[in-house]
Amino acid sequence: MAEWQEIIRLPEIRDAWGIEDDETAEQFASVVYGAKFDFVSGGPGYFGDLYVLHGDALTGDAPMVLIRKNGVLEVANSG
Repeated sequence: MAEWQEIIRLPEIRDAWGIEDDETAEQFASVVYGAKFDFVSGGPGYFGDLYVLHGDALTGDAPMVLIRKNGVLEVANSG
């Protein structure tokens, strides 16, 4: 659950899902599908953690992608 807690601290995630200060990582995880990959780029580029998050409603919006840069989790795209 520590990774979900890290994810819900990101401002972009809080804004995109309307997370309130009293919402828990468990509550967020219950309405979001998430997958974590140990990603290695096929060419020069990124390698490391790659998270793909999608809400539980099919809205047509693209999933949100997160990566680690210098050990810090950040949004790689905003959909």
